[in-house]
Amino acid sequence: MNIEKKPLLGARVKLEPLDKSHLNRLSDALRDGELWKVKETDIPHPNELLDYLKKTEASFRQQKKIVFAIIDLESQRVVGCTGFYDIRMRHKKAIIGPTFIASSWQRTHVNTESKYLLLKHAFESWELNRIEFYSDVLNIRSRNAIRRLGAIEEGFLRQHRLMKDGRVRDTVVHSIIRPQWPRIERNLRHKMATYELALSA
Repeated sequence: MNIEKKPLLGARVKLEPLDKSHLNRLSDALRDGELWKVKETDIPHPNELLDYLKKTEASFRQQKKIVFAIIDLESQRVVGCTGFYDIRMRHKKAIIGPTFIASSWQRTHVNTESKYLLLKHAFESWELNRIEFYSDVLNIRSRNAIRRLGAIEEGFLRQHRLMKDGRVRDTVVHSIIRPQWPRIERNLRHKMATYELALSA
């Protein structure tokens, strides 16, 4: 199966394959909270986005990675970025990430619906058996967000990565496997409906 660039449309969020037309608006999202300064992540600086896109395109051509701009449908703003990497169709698995969302859009509908769209695509369109999430052991917010999706913490990869500040990080591995998806889908749909009710109240 070839990985194709096509948008993923939800009720309030759209994921569009990242291209040059998104970069200025993605730069604004990064500046909302100065996300590149978060030490527990490897988020690019706004001035590095063109190089980030070029590397992403190279990985896509190898069918290893696809990155999406996250668009809030009501405002039409690019509010972040997410995607898949280390895609291995032969083994029916991939990693979701990295995900970065503008500070003012965090803890809203954006992350929940973005992850829902990615998971639905992975398990139902690609028919994968396993999705993984990697996070810095120090990034408690990210670890909690991953657990709220319903992912299971499997363990740690010790001394796994060298971060931009020179720290050697331990990485936490979470996963969702195919038998979990029906229950997780129901839970995510419920969360998204709760957001809708809160808005209409």
